[in-house]
Amino acid sequence: MRTALILMFVLATAIPVAHAQTDQTVDSSQAVRTYSLMREDEDWSFLKDPSLRQDFWDPIKYIRLGPQGWFLTIGGEAREAFEKVANDNWGAQPYTNTFFLERYMLHTDWRFGKHFRAFVQLKSGLESFRRGGYRPIDEKKLDFEAAFVEIGAAEGDHWVVLQAGRQELNYGSGRLVSVREGPNVRQSFDGARLKMKAGAWRVDAFAARPDLDKPGYFDNVPDHRTSFRGVYATRPWRSGVSFDSYYLGLDRKSFTYNRGTAQETRHNLGARLWRPPATKESEWDFDYEAVWQFGSFGAGGIRAWTVAPDTGYSFLGTPLQPRVSVKADISSGDDPRSGSLGTFSPIFPIGNYFGVLADTGPGPVNFIDVQVAATSFAIPSGAGQYWYERLRAHSTEFEIPQERLDESVIAFGNRVRAHRSVADRHHGAAIVRKRAEPLSLSVRRRGACQNDRRGVRTWRSGRPRRGRDGASRRLANAD
Repeated sequence: MRTALILMFVLATAIPVAHAQTDQTVDSSQAVRTYSLMREDEDWSFLKDPSLRQDFWDPIKYIRLGPQGWFLTIGGEAREAFEKVANDNWGAQPYTNTFFLERYMLHTDWRFGKHFRAFVQLKSGLESFRRGGYRPIDEKKLDFEAAFVEIGAAEGDHWVVLQAGRQELNYGSGRLVSVREGPNVRQSFDGARLKMKAGAWRVDAFAARPDLDKPGYFDNVPDHRTSFRGVYATRPWRSGVSFDSYYLGLDRKSFTYNRGTAQETRHNLGARLWRPPATKESEWDFDYEAVWQFGSFGAGGIRAWTVAPDTGYSFLGTPLQPRVSVKADISSGDDPRSGSLGTFSPIFPIGNYFGVLADTGPGPVNFIDVQVAATSFAIPSGAGQYWYERLRAHSTEFEIPQERLDESVIAFGNRVRAHRSVADRHHGAAIVRKRAEPLSLSVRRRGACQNDRRGVRTWRSGRPRRGRDGASRRLANAD
C-alpha cells in the first residue's frame, strides 16, 4: 500500500499543474485513447488540444514542458489478486496455499520534441500470507521496470528508432518473449533495441541481458551469465491475416536440465500465422506458431521444437456473442539415449499458459495440452459504463461500444487471450462461461475460483502432461 500512496500523491500534485496549461488545437480524428500492455507504446500528444481533454486523467497525460512538442505524461496501475492453489508441485505439497498479491506501477514519459524521449517506469510487487514465503515472481519491493532513452521518430512508412537502457520486450503471442504479465513481478531487460519500419514490415533487432529480480529496493542487476539477442519481423498480409518470423539467440554460461549442468547456446527459428478474433461480424480466427531450437549443451547438441495451433469462431450474430475455440500446445522432451538435448525451452514466456494463475513460474518446459473453450459474457443493464472504465484501468485493448441485436457491446481482448465481450442488455443478463480444460493425461491439477463484488464467478484450471524428461518436477523459472 505504501507504493499506492506514493502514486496517489504524485497524481494529485500533477493534476492542478496540468489544468493550467494550454496549447494549439489538433484534428480530433488523431485522438487515439489506448491503454497498452506496454505503457511505453502510448502516445497522448493529441491532448495538446484542450478541447479533447474529456477524461478525469487527461490533465496528467499531457503536461506541457515549455517548447513546442515538449510534454510529460504520467501514468500508473494497481493490481490485486487473491489466489488459492491446491496440489502444488505435482501434488508434493500436502496443503492448500492461499495468499494475496499486490502490484503497483508508476511511469513518466518525457517527450522532448519528435526525436528524443526518456521513459521511466517503477514497479512494486508485494506478497502476503503465502505459506513457505514469497517466490521470485511474487516479491519486488521497489525498482525500475524500465528506464531508457529513445532517439528517432516513428513517422511515415520508413523509419528507425533506437532505444537504450532498461526496457521490456514483448513479441507475438508471448510464447518465447514476454513481459511476464501473468506473475506478480514483470520481466525486464538491460540492453539496446532498434525498432524499424520498411513499408508493411515492422522489424525489431535487440541485444540484451535479463534482469535478476531481487526482493529489495533498487537492487536488480542484469544477469551477466546470460545474453539474449534477436530479430523479430511482422507484417499484415490479407483478409486480416498477419505473418511473423523471428530469430532468437540465448547464451547461458551454466544451466541445469535433467541430464546435467553445462554451458548452453540455444538458437530459435520461429514463424507465426494469425488472425485476431472477430469484432464486427461472425468469422474464423486462428493463431498458428511453430519453433525449431538448435545449438549446443556442453559437449552435445540441442534439437527441440514446439507447435501451437489455436482455431476459433465468433458468433457475433447470436445472443452473448460466444466464441468457440480449440487450442493445442505440444513441446518436445528429452531422450537420455540421444546425444542431443531434446528439452524445449520457453526462454522468457508469458507466464500463465493455462489460466489466470502462474503458480509454477513462467511456463511449461515439456508438455502436451489440448483445450476446448466456449466463452461469452453479459452484464446487467446499466453496467456498461462501469466495465468501460474497468477495461481502461487494466490496460485492456477494446473497441468503442457498438449496438448489436438491441445490445450495447464492448468488444475487448488481445493477441494472447481470446476476445470476450461485455453486453449491456436492456432486459437483464446472464453469464455463460464454460471451459473444458486439457484433454490429456494429468499428474497435476491447479486452479483458482474467485468472486468479485458484482457477483461474477470465474474458474480456471490446468492439467499439463508428464514429459519424457521428467517434467513432473517443479518447473523452474526460465530466467
